[in-house]
Amino acid sequence: MTLLAREAMHASLQDPVLESIGFLNEIMSRYPGALSFAPGAPHPAPYTELNTARYIDRFVAHAASTSRTPDMAARLLYEYGPAQGLINDIVADALRRDLGIDADPDSLVITVGAQEAMLLVLRALIASPDDLLAVSDPCFVGITSAASLLGAGVQAVPEDADGLDVDALSEACRAARRSGRRIRACYVAPDYANPSGTRMAAERRLRLLELADEEDFLVLEDNAYGFTAPPGTELPALKSLDTGRRVVHIGTFAKVCFPGARVGYVVADQIVRASDGSAVTLAAELARLKTAVTVNTSPICQALIAGMLLEHGGSLTELSRTRSVLYRRNLAHLLQALDRETVGGLPDGVEWNRPEGGFFVRMRLPVPVDAQLLEISAAEHGVLWTPMAPFHPGGGGTHTLRLSCSYLGPERIDEGVRRLVAFLREYAMPGTATAVVGGVSQ
Repeated sequence: MTLLAREAMHASLQDPVLESIGFLNEIMSRYPGALSFAPGAPHPAPYTELNTARYIDRFVAHAASTSRTPDMAARLLYEYGPAQGLINDIVADALRRDLGIDADPDSLVITVGAQEAMLLVLRALIASPDDLLAVSDPCFVGITSAASLLGAGVQAVPEDADGLDVDALSEACRAARRSGRRIRACYVAPDYANPSGTRMAAERRLRLLELADEEDFLVLEDNAYGFTAPPGTELPALKSLDTGRRVVHIGTFAKVCFPGARVGYVVADQIVRASDGSAVTLAAELARLKTAVTVNTSPICQALIAGMLLEHGGSLTELSRTRSVLYRRNLAHLLQALDRETVGGLPDGVEWNRPEGGFFVRMRLPVPVDAQLLEISAAEHGVLWTPMAPFHPGGGGTHTLRLSCSYLGPERIDEGVRRLVAFLREYAMPGTATAVVGGVSQ
């Protein structure tokens, strides 16, 4: 039998983030009866009765009406298709209509979810060990995992209630220069970030773009949760403010359509100039990289998403309307349940934030929040959540957990909060740490 030493393989295989994700999946399988605030997955209700055939037919009819014959349009679904995508014009129109992002279809790449977009962009931009990716701390593990896979250095930048601390990022740029390195790109999720739920203030968005010009880095904008903003509170996407082509805008249809399609996109309208003077868009370069990763995004899945957009007048806002109502309802319900169930009090030091949108609430405890505490919560109280330490590339988060409101309905949120509060009253006090033996505390 051939034995491989993990230490002799790529370092990303030993990334603690991957270990934490594996543990979370494993504990969910061991406690199937536990109510789980762990997954940030979309709620299944909007797509349980999805008529996929109708949406695909809708796209085929559209394609046939725009210079292709019906036979040619249908054949598009069964071939590999262009690496850059089939539905770029439809997505570009929706971005222009709803987010004020004036993107040429040729500046888009349709990707296998936002995760592939992140991987491709990092592979293109991070060219040497001296190139660093700046991220907020805490940060979505998808981007830090992609950086780990590519061996890219990550610079953690703190955030506060108004989002990424731009002054701290400015200092990080100067510190990197002093050490002979540079911040090549900065990843941000300006609207209701995963996992913190923070939202970047309007003036800070402008300052970030100014700093990107001053320090010559690109901003990677992740727009997964902007659609959940309460009506009338919307803030402009960074890309819509981008007069200097500093922003690479990354989006996904997982939340507004459904995750199983695995369709995302990236707007990369920056110009790449070769030594011979020729020039192409960054999107074209990302498409070249994509041919070595996934070749192309499933044409059938692209057609399905495009058909859903077309069915809703080509509007992301209309497409996401019922989903945004559902998620705002769930978030409000979670916060109300926490208020209601904690009237009798909680141990000192238990506190949580109150985001207005997104999927997540962040809770701080006065005790370490780790795998052992999660095991106790699952075994004794039947409730799961996500420890936040893996979301902190700069260290920290050891006393914080994340609650996701997206996947559960109101009644299960109520019951989950009752279980959570009972657990907190028993174990969220210094000195109550216990050993877990055989799945129960001793």
